[in-house]
Amino acid sequence: MKLIDCIDTQAARLAQAGLFFGHGTTNAFDEAAWLALWRLGLPLDALDEHEARELTDAELAAITALVDQRISTRKPAAYLTGEAWLQGVPFTIDERAIVPRSFIAELIADASIDPWLNPASRRVLDLCTGNGSLAVLAAMAWPEVAVDALDLSVDALAVAKLNVERHGLASRIRLLQGDGLAGADGRYDLILCNPPYVNSASMAALPAEYRAEPELALAGGTDGMDFIRELLRAAPAALNDDGVLVLEIGNERTFFEAAFPALEVVWMETSSGADQVLLVTKENLL
Repeated sequence: MKLIDCIDTQAARLAQAGLFFGHGTTNAFDEAAWLALWRLGLPLDALDEHEARELTDAELAAITALVDQRISTRKPAAYLTGEAWLQGVPFTIDERAIVPRSFIAELIADASIDPWLNPASRRVLDLCTGNGSLAVLAAMAWPEVAVDALDLSVDALAVAKLNVERHGLASRIRLLQGDGLAGADGRYDLILCNPPYVNSASMAALPAEYRAEPELALAGGTDGMDFIRELLRAAPAALNDDGVLVLEIGNERTFFEAAFPALEVVWMETSSGADQVLLVTKENLL
């Protein structure tokens, strides 16, 4: 069987199984291609040049077994492969941290945040760092800054350490453990935060793929704003005078605006529209 035919077959199986896609892919074909290419040890962007490859019986069996595992466990594919990609950068991942997928990564990569930064900016905080992906991307994008990567979860920080070391950034990224900004060290020019923001009704309805992730990194209370309320209260003291906070809130804009009706923010444009990520200055927080 050719690789492309195998992928088509496995994609049909994934679709029929009623899986949820949202941890690096958005559809059954892309997920099947990811799993097949990874199992074969091929680059994930190399399907076009390998699609006519004839698979051995052993290769076909190995791909089928991996798809069997995806279907039976309902775990995100990234937990099965141990790797996820964000803005073309590979990250190590396992079930100690949520699969990296933040829209803030787009804003770092396309320099949307840059106009808001003081040219003298030198300190960045990635709050709720998880597996450290935003901290790594920030260090790559702004070579002159030092990055603190902070999380409550010791387990997540262990995964972040793997990624800091993987990308050779141990001299520029410091891992900190603590509860919100109480764990921060001094003041920052930029705080990036992809916090737990899923409201309780949405948490109760999450697909199994999301329930496989640490609840601590997702659940945001009744309206999803529990962590964010404390963050916005504490943020001014953690920001330099011209500092800014970039905050991801997912699909919770209605709850955010109900909770903070007087707060003036800038909604940032991402591939998912202009209501997933906001930017707020220290001046407006005060």
